[in-house]
Amino acid sequence: MLASHADRERAVDVLRAGYGEGRLEKPEFDRRVARAYAARTVGELALLVADLPSGPVPQQTAMGPVPGTFLPAPPRPTNGKAVGAVVCGGLTLITGGITAIPAIVLGHSARAEIRRTGEGGDGLAMTGLVLGWVSVVGWVLLMAALLLVVMAH
Repeated sequence: MLASHADRERAVDVLRAGYGEGRLEKPEFDRRVARAYAARTVGELALLVADLPSGPVPQQTAMGPVPGTFLPAPPRPTNGKAVGAVVCGGLTLITGGITAIPAIVLGHSARAEIRRTGEGGDGLAMTGLVLGWVSVVGWVLLMAALLLVVMAH
């Protein structure tokens, strides 16, 4: 099958990644890039990247799927506890701070799970933690102020 400009660019991207990882020396990289831009078929491109981790570029059929090498990585799932932490943190204003402690607990638990499993949602967990702690500190300061007022009378 004849190679398209997009096929050539994808092969050059694979070569750039290999060069960036130190798998190719500069002269070898330059030779392969020149051959990639001069390639007429997808098979020629596949040979250029076959020894690299992101290669090879498989031969496409007329109705075949896009090679896995060039597909975007699937999104990481978001940690459910992180979502719960940010929801509880956001509800602290409505609930008068009742959901602050669950936001803190869920936030810490979610961040530990995210570090262990590689899931997404660290920003959500951190937001829940911050909102929870801000609510707790706010209530502590309010109670201290009220105590000072009561003791002053």
